[in-house]
Amino acid sequence: MLTISNISKSFPGVRALDDVSVDFKNGEIHALLGENGAGKSTLMKIIGGVYKPDTGKMFFDEKELVLNSYIDALSKEISMVNQELQVLPSFSVAENIMLDKMITFRKTPILNWKEINLVAKKYLDMVDLDVPPTKLIGELSVAQKQMIEIAKSLASKSKILLLDEPTSAISETEAEKLFDILRDLKKKGIIILFVTHKLEEVFKICDKVTVLRDGRKIDTKMINEVEKQDLVKMMIGREEKIESFRNKNIDKSILTMEVKNIVKYKKCEDVSFKLYKGEVLGFYGLVGSGRTELARLIIGEDKKQSGDVLINGKKIKIRSIADGLYKYRIGYVTENRKEEGLLLNSTILNNIGITIWPKIAGRIFRFINGQKERKHAKKMVQQLDIKATSINQLVQKLSGGNQQKVSIAKWLGADCDIIIFDEPTIGVDIGAKEYIHKLIFDLANVQGKSIILISSDMPEIIKLANRIYVFRDKKIIGEIEEVNKDEDSYNIVSKELGNYYT
Repeated sequence: MLTISNISKSFPGVRALDDVSVDFKNGEIHALLGENGAGKSTLMKIIGGVYKPDTGKMFFDEKELVLNSYIDALSKEISMVNQELQVLPSFSVAENIMLDKMITFRKTPILNWKEINLVAKKYLDMVDLDVPPTKLIGELSVAQKQMIEIAKSLASKSKILLLDEPTSAISETEAEKLFDILRDLKKKGIIILFVTHKLEEVFKICDKVTVLRDGRKIDTKMINEVEKQDLVKMMIGREEKIESFRNKNIDKSILTMEVKNIVKYKKCEDVSFKLYKGEVLGFYGLVGSGRTELARLIIGEDKKQSGDVLINGKKIKIRSIADGLYKYRIGYVTENRKEEGLLLNSTILNNIGITIWPKIAGRIFRFINGQKERKHAKKMVQQLDIKATSINQLVQKLSGGNQQKVSIAKWLGADCDIIIFDEPTIGVDIGAKEYIHKLIFDLANVQGKSIILISSDMPEIIKLANRIYVFRDKKIIGEIEEVNKDEDSYNIVSKELGNYYT
């Protein structure tokens, strides 16, 4: 058993954990739930040796567990899959998986690369990830990096496995594969801590659940003792408000964007589609199916080999994200907020304001109007309920969910006509997820914006999209032309989506 006894932890201006005590038993999958900023990731990092508690103690098999670092935790057979990816982009897949257990020729310091790659391949096969062990991590998608993190933890053969939002960037198919792996580890007596915002996963895979709110433990329950609404009420302190999203009929006479025969070797194979004014267009598919790859070609982040992009019927050339934003009013909320979406070492103020600087700069000297920038940032922080000490707080100090809100806020202020949301609710709590859903719905149905929603979350894409394109093998393999919003829509559309992968 792993025992957490009266653990408290504070950061400047924030009490992240307040006298928390929990028991985690071997052979159990124990969920940690709570809103963003509730203290889940902080507790995981204390158990993983990243943080030291201010007060309180930990015990493993009744012996006090004192950890001075992450390496110390690894040496004591504790491994962690972080919410924020912890990969070395200039290293190979095998090096990332085997970093703390490299194999040498007998007792020499010479690395046995053949054996290292073979062992790494074994763990890649376990997570069903088809990439060469020699491939650079920096060349992989976010979802593939997430699977590498999981493979790395499995390779550690730990007695305690900490999983912080492990399914946030992967599809349902990959999540099911992970759950099969966790069930096997559970049978071997491994202690598994599982942090997620997806409540359906808790009921599918977990035995017990502990809920945190504002750094305090609310309760611990066996999963068969609670219903979904009980957990929601414990997390947010009130009943969940269910919004109904009934999209208006789209006027197909107003074509905002048309993509014709886009081609990029190994990324996109002759893809064409249309996006109408006021529409939420869904892109659904498995990891690496071509959804994100296509979006990056459209916004100019990657260069296409052939094909055309038309805005309002006119053929255009987008050379960069800035080009797309300032010339054609196209925004892109990336799935990879840490590496691409945010300036982590900068303030909330600068991150939110960066897309509107040209609008608030002086005409002659081009100085940024600080008053307008602060007013705008405060408005967005309030509107998206970003939990922070002030707009001057560094983004890297925020929880993952609040970082995602800042990433979205940055593009909302730019007042784009077309916004691409790539996995917009990764790592956000149930309240924030509902807010982001309503935000996307209102952008299209109230403000008339044209939205492309890339999501591996099937309920999310069915809930919001007017139409859905299905991707596989770098191309569109099908289209659901109209997503009805009646009570049976989820079952009908999910079955139709599933048919494309059987």
